[in-house]
Amino acid sequence: MSFLADVLAWFADPVNWSGSGGIPNRVFEHVQLSTFAMMIAALLGIIPAVILGHARRGGVLAVAAVNIARAVPSFAIIALALPVSIALGLGLGFWPTLLALVALAIPPMFTNAYTAVRDVDPGVVEAARGMGMTPAGILAKVEVPMALPIILAAVRVSAVQVVATATLGAIVAWGGLGRYVIDGFATRNNVEVFAGGLLVALLAVATEVGFGVLERLVEPRGLRMLRGQEQVVRPAPT
Repeated sequence: MSFLADVLAWFADPVNWSGSGGIPNRVFEHVQLSTFAMMIAALLGIIPAVILGHARRGGVLAVAAVNIARAVPSFAIIALALPVSIALGLGLGFWPTLLALVALAIPPMFTNAYTAVRDVDPGVVEAARGMGMTPAGILAKVEVPMALPIILAAVRVSAVQVVATATLGAIVAWGGLGRYVIDGFATRNNVEVFAGGLLVALLAVATEVGFGVLERLVEPRGLRMLRGQEQVVRPAPT
């Protein structure tokens, strides 16, 4: 109980809510890095995957190549990128961590986007083509909207992973919520370590919930109606 009281006292301390080392600024740094990484990963992962899925070619090789990034630990990428970043005058923490987070986020988004667009019902695509829609129109108005829930599910998974892994940036002199964990270990302050880990967990949960709500909001009405009809006509288990 005394440990929990110390944690509550840490959060109640005004010192931890102001200045460059305060919780609001650390959250901002964490979100800034995570958002930047997700934007770059989405551009590099989703757009090529959607195009390849629409063409229904080259996907197997591309997915295999992209998934190689999963075999490389994020910390190893940071360690390899750090001397390059220093040599280019880009500084210590931000850019090496960003590279690692982008490499972490791309595989789920690329794989799901490619598979979702490729597996759109061929009958729907043929119907759209029969109505005179151009290939670009089919992609933009038929395939992408139908694949969007699966794509956003992958974005949600990547975002949660990125938020959790962005903590590593503190090891190479970046800020963010990982700063509390690293500084707490350095000073043997278990309360600060726990508080930092709790804040990262809460931010990851908020990211999960936020993207879950977004998935439901952007899902095409036709897909929701179709899913509802399937639930109605689904026979009861015997």
